[in-house]
Amino acid sequence: MYKSYQLRSCLMLILVLVISTLLMRLSDPKTSYLYTTAAHTGFITFSILGCWLIQAYVKINAPAKWPATTSAIMSLALGMVITLAVRYLFGVIVPKQFLFEDMLPRRDAADLLKQILGSFFLSMICYVIFNNQFTQQILQKTRLENAQLKRAHLEAQLIALQQQLSPHFLFNSLSTLKTIAVDHDTKNFIMQLSRVYRYLLTNTERQVAPLADEIEFVKAYLYIQEQRFDNALHISLHIPDEYMDALIPPLSLQLLVENAIKHNAFSREEPLLVAINVNNQHQLVVSNSYRPKKSTVESTGLGLQNIKERFQLLFGKGIVIDKLHDTFTVKLPLTNSI
Repeated sequence: MYKSYQLRSCLMLILVLVISTLLMRLSDPKTSYLYTTAAHTGFITFSILGCWLIQAYVKINAPAKWPATTSAIMSLALGMVITLAVRYLFGVIVPKQFLFEDMLPRRDAADLLKQILGSFFLSMICYVIFNNQFTQQILQKTRLENAQLKRAHLEAQLIALQQQLSPHFLFNSLSTLKTIAVDHDTKNFIMQLSRVYRYLLTNTERQVAPLADEIEFVKAYLYIQEQRFDNALHISLHIPDEYMDALIPPLSLQLLVENAIKHNAFSREEPLLVAINVNNQHQLVVSNSYRPKKSTVESTGLGLQNIKERFQLLFGKGIVIDKLHDTFTVKLPLTNSI
């Protein structure tokens, strides 16, 4: 559990303090005694190791509502208790002739004050070094996640761009074509196609988008595909209004629908069924009938992998992929914040 909190730094601290304190005691005749050196090393080791593990325990288990000062005071206080307890146990267990003078049990207030100050100093050293290591790890993890998120975002943009052919030119041409078209169905088709390109042009730079925007975009996309495949594509889309403010990565919903169309065989006699809804676990569910094309090169899965990475990096939640005999389902977590 404490591997990520740099126990190696703890061992280095033990080594440094053992050597430095022994060097400071060279004038003490007891330094030449093996048992005295071993007792001193044991005291330093158990004191620092106890303080270090206390820092990790408080950092991991402290309630989120605690202010930083409360966690710091708790860490320092528990570290002092550990150090004083170790000192007391060594004073009781180890024969007095093998203890340095300042480790012998004392009863006067001055010696007690020295022991308390020494325990505070040791606890403070552990607190500062541990929290520095912890902060460095958090910063390193954050930088790595930001780099991964940037890469995933760039891959998503690349996927979107690969689906476009001179998008600005096409969008402007569609706007012009809509004004000169006479037939109502033609105008409607052009309008939906314009919506698709408008969304692609304005949302590929965003990291998240409201589900309501994604639904409107995918409706326009599905209208075009339904016209293309006629009665070979059956769509069921039902999203309760209370989920419309949820956030998902842009184009992720459309990409799942496109994958279903691209990688499955279907016809009027055996249409492709695509259902989009929300389940009881508050997940956005995209499922489709599963009849993979035999003549198509096997999918690389890069689209699904990109969606998986973006959800994990943005929300800290994974997606669920279920592939049964005749149904392929992807479940996306819904959240209102990142």
